[in-house]
Amino acid sequence: MNTKTLLTMALAASFCVQNAFSQTGNMKVWETNSAGDKLAEKTVFARAKKKVLIEVNSKEQRQTLVGIGGSFTEATSSLLARLSKQKRQEVIDAYFGPYGSRYSLTRTHIGSCDFSKGQYSYAEQEGDTLLEHFSIAHDEATLLPLIKDAQAVSADGFRIVASPWTAPRWMKDNKNYIGGVLLPEYQKVYANYLVKYLEAYKAKGVDIWAMTPVNEPYGNNNNRESMYFDPGYEAAFVRDYMGPAFERAGFDNVKILGYDQNRLDIPKWVDAMYADEATSKYFDGIAVHWYESTVEWFPEMFAYAHEKAPNKLIIETEGCCDAEVPHWKDDAWYWACEGTDWGWDWAPEEQKHLHPKYVPVFRYARDIIGCLNSWVDGWIDWNMVLDRQGGPCWVQNWCLAPVLADPDTDEVYFTPMLCYIPLQSLPAPRCKGTGCAVSKQRGYGYCRAQP
Repeated sequence: MNTKTLLTMALAASFCVQNAFSQTGNMKVWETNSAGDKLAEKTVFARAKKKVLIEVNSKEQRQTLVGIGGSFTEATSSLLARLSKQKRQEVIDAYFGPYGSRYSLTRTHIGSCDFSKGQYSYAEQEGDTLLEHFSIAHDEATLLPLIKDAQAVSADGFRIVASPWTAPRWMKDNKNYIGGVLLPEYQKVYANYLVKYLEAYKAKGVDIWAMTPVNEPYGNNNNRESMYFDPGYEAAFVRDYMGPAFERAGFDNVKILGYDQNRLDIPKWVDAMYADEATSKYFDGIAVHWYESTVEWFPEMFAYAHEKAPNKLIIETEGCCDAEVPHWKDDAWYWACEGTDWGWDWAPEEQKHLHPKYVPVFRYARDIIGCLNSWVDGWIDWNMVLDRQGGPCWVQNWCLAPVLADPDTDEVYFTPMLCYIPLQSLPAPRCKGTGCAVSKQRGYGYCRAQP
């Protein structure tokens, strides 16, 4: 059989073990494959030429899964704002509704990021050390309304991790959104800036579950919003400023996750974060991304973090098929071994083996399964929705997303990648064919007419 298949089991999702092994003792299986099945429940199976044994050890308890989901970005929210009300709701329901994926863990950006329509912060007035002109008005246009509408259809709610890509530019040595270092004299102000964000979002009815000091502290080669931190500087900033500021403001329940970049450097970051009790007490865990490789998930790095601090969290805060322009309404491409990432062209020769061509659906499935088997407590996809170009993205850093939208024609394309993310509950019946979606009104999966 040449059809490529991805089996989605309730057990693999880690949320529904008791439901999967109910009183009957049977496991339920859903299948997504290149023939067009998307989370179709299977009860009859063809005899395999090669036997595969799956052993489940129900006596060994490991990490408790915090959640799985995707990210609220201005790219996503601005696209959805241009769709018709019906189409916009269809996407929100697919991600958060009772018959959709029911995302339970999400992420958003503090100030602008590369997947914003432009550059901005919440404190643009230079020298405003008291943050008297702090304002989240920019987010009130599309980003906050999307989060609120997702909250409205989410039966169980969801957690949000918030990450700044940079401090306001006047707090940095280069006075720029891109690159540069947080000046020592502005560490206290930057910590208060993050507190102001928590307060402003809380006032809008949005509580933040966790925060990272900065996204990708190695600076992204200075090609988009960024701010350099090394492990020691970030650890000291959290110990001396960010952690105490959260305590004083009554946000000591907001978790602080350090690092927020790729996996090979996890050891040097956890060594700094957990160096002593004075520092470690403010870190609730480490945040990581997957861009180190398209095929490896680096279990030894996760094992190091877990052994260093068994009670701390490991959260995958970002992963996407990067450096690709989406393929519109072409399910077959997402099952083909034609995807290439940044490293296909740019990785050093000694790292090329980590960046071969890949199958987009398998890349997600491999990483999620590898992470869950390696002490990772939560997994977050990047943009939930992008356009046919892979944006909007002000730096033209085009990427894929599980859902694509064309506001000009009011069309939405649910790619096969949407089905790779484990559902937060047992799925409703789904359908065969291009354009699988969900309907809150009808209460079951349906297929729109194929183009």
